[in-house]
Amino acid sequence: MFAKKITCPFVVCATVLISNQSFAQLSTVPKWEAGVHVGTYLYQGDLTPHAIGSLETIRPGFALSGTRILNRLFSVRLMFSMASLAGNESVYKFPAYRQQRNLAFNASVKELAVTFHWTVLGTNYDDVKWEPYVFAGAGASFVNVSRDYSRVNYEYFGENSQVQRGVAADAATSTPRVLMVIPAGAGVRYHLSSRFVLNLEGTYRFMHNDYLDGFSQAANPKLGDHYNSVTAGISYKFGNKEKYGCPAVN
Repeated sequence: MFAKKITCPFVVCATVLISNQSFAQLSTVPKWEAGVHVGTYLYQGDLTPHAIGSLETIRPGFALSGTRILNRLFSVRLMFSMASLAGNESVYKFPAYRQQRNLAFNASVKELAVTFHWTVLGTNYDDVKWEPYVFAGAGASFVNVSRDYSRVNYEYFGENSQVQRGVAADAATSTPRVLMVIPAGAGVRYHLSSRFVLNLEGTYRFMHNDYLDGFSQAANPKLGDHYNSVTAGISYKFGNKEKYGCPAVN
């Protein structure tokens, strides 16, 4: 009798466990993602009258990314980007002083950034087509700036003008080599399959520096420099993580 009292609970527990494992649905969800991205990069600062940036001097860029999917809502991404930026006042007829000042620059940019992504609909593990998301993070831009002030018409601005004094001050100031940036933006993803995903996103870089274009005092020292990008890419999901879910009921 005593043996029966001990055996019965174990039989019941074993039966429940076996039953649960038999009917539970084993599913896998990806936890990693690798991507490649191409797009356009836009300088915004002293050498363009457009608030959005220098549309006339858009430059190409390329990036590689690796993403760790944390849960249904959040993921973290490491991205390395290579691009160029440019500004040239001679392309603007208005206001007239820009063609007389004629400041210009070119810069190569290598950016390494970590961003945290919020999938707005919480569908990181779901079989959906469209996924909107927003993100923000921190990074460093390694820049090589080449500025050109050889075409300034000093006679137009007058002797000892602000432009003349400003060019002298800027020429004596070294251009930055490393800029700390805060990338933030939004995008949308389209799932081609359970593994391949297309994405389109826009990114704005906040920074505290006025020498991305090589000029400050000769232009507008109260206006800081920034850059932004619009990129399209394709990513591949991999590294399954097993999860148990409820069985389907017919």
